[in-house]
Amino acid sequence: MEPKRNVLFLCTHNSSRSQMAEGWARHLLKDQFEFYSAGTAPTRVDPYTIRVMAEAGVDISRHYAKSINDIRGVDFDYVVTVCDEAHEQCPYSPARVAVFHQDFDDPPALAQAKDEQEALGIYRHVRDEIRRFIEELPRVLEAKGRGPVVAVRATRVGQARYGKCNDPRCR
Repeated sequence: MEPKRNVLFLCTHNSSRSQMAEGWARHLLKDQFEFYSAGTAPTRVDPYTIRVMAEAGVDISRHYAKSINDIRGVDFDYVVTVCDEAHEQCPYSPARVAVFHQDFDDPPALAQAKDEQEALGIYRHVRDEIRRFIEELPRVLEAKGRGPVVAVRATRVGQARYGKCNDPRCR
């Protein structure tokens, strides 16, 4: 049996979107891949993120915000950036790693100055978008396979465009 491939979800703070992605992926696809998340400038896992994931039956209460250095030693087959800033910084660059990008709205930024119910609605919306993306993730990863760095950009989940990452930091 071939070993499971390792997938890293990368975002700036590793506080919300990448945590949701890791949580959904472990919940829905744990038999197919090993999943991790990290941030380029980690802070802490957002409490609303933990709350809305729990509402959906996914417990991420023991997750913590990690940096790339916290998961050194793991050889990744795929890196999925889930925010534009992490994609632009592109800190992970071994040649055999395929880098994909799928941007999601930033719940903490959108929820500022909203009451709790409005804020939770924003988090739930992003949570559900990430779930739909994770449900399609095996197909997306298998379609491209391992190898050169690529960017998958989509304005909506499921309508990805493939292209070479031109940023020299991505090589």
